[in-house]
Amino acid sequence: MPWFCEHPANASSSHRAGQAAAAAVAQARQQIADMIDAQPESVTFCSGATESCNLAIKGLLRAQLRQGKPVHIISSETEHRAVLDPLARLAREGASVDLVGATPDGIVLPQSVIDRLGPDTSMVSIMLVNNEIGTINDVQTIAEVCQERGILVHCDASQAAGKCELHLPSLKVDLLSFCSHKMHGPKGVGVLVRSPHAQQFPVESLIEGGGQEHGLRSGSLNVHGIVGFGAAAKLVQNERNDDCRRIGALRDRLADIITTLDPSAVIHGLDAPRVPHILSASIPSAPPGGIVDLLNPICCAGAAACSSAANSPSHVLDSMGVDSSTAAATIRLSLGRTSTQQDVDAFGARLATVLASKVCG
Repeated sequence: MPWFCEHPANASSSHRAGQAAAAAVAQARQQIADMIDAQPESVTFCSGATESCNLAIKGLLRAQLRQGKPVHIISSETEHRAVLDPLARLAREGASVDLVGATPDGIVLPQSVIDRLGPDTSMVSIMLVNNEIGTINDVQTIAEVCQERGILVHCDASQAAGKCELHLPSLKVDLLSFCSHKMHGPKGVGVLVRSPHAQQFPVESLIEGGGQEHGLRSGSLNVHGIVGFGAAAKLVQNERNDDCRRIGALRDRLADIITTLDPSAVIHGLDAPRVPHILSASIPSAPPGGIVDLLNPICCAGAAACSSAANSPSHVLDSMGVDSSTAAATIRLSLGRTSTQQDVDAFGARLATVLASKVCG
């Protein structure tokens, strides 16, 4: 808050107040680098993970397209739109994009990616944690094979930050995208982290202007957001394990409530490795198309928050082979550091009321 209200100086300014802001940014950059065991100079600040994914994908691959090089990209059907839409844009510009499907448990099998690697493959982009169902992909195995073949690997780790151990050397990816607000920091700030190997490749900036962030991302830095991001990263290092144990127990209690109230309910990704803070469940006995509104004041979603405005079926569930009626009855519940047993009980009481109401027949 002091950097938002009391010290509003631009971190690029050379006066004393600007230097203080620059020092605060440098400290936050170090805190974020420490969280993932990276060097601070590898961290580039963006407006969020969406911009980070765009910079990683379009910034690197457009440079290759302009050089006349063949560009083949492998990703998955279950990626966030922040990856799928930039890939679609590059496909219109001449790149070849290959999307692999998911298992019924919502996992992208490493072999399904490895089998599609070819001599023209420039990049693989696979998310670490699926944002809709919380399943964890084995990105490390994919990255190890790609590393042997000199292929860049980008990973959207937005839903993993603060919930999984993000150790860049072990993960072996070249480009890592994640954001602040998924780990209880401020909204409106994210990072692109580039490995030493990835830093050898030219990147075309998406935003031109003052040349901030080593020319990769122009614009006055969001100092207060960055400081909050750094503070969140420091807290994560100390509290993640305890938070995950407690939140995971709450998620399991939510699943028990749902399957008790509706024995035909389906917990998506139940048998796969999952993060503790996301629960995706189909409740067939719920009113079709209306359960999210009926659960008010419980905050839940029928799809990913970034896609729910489109009111379209979940592309993640579709890739998993989930039928349309089951997908339509699916809700996503997210938990966090402030979630309590009382919140879980309130959900259970509200769901019981909805399922028992006349609107359900």
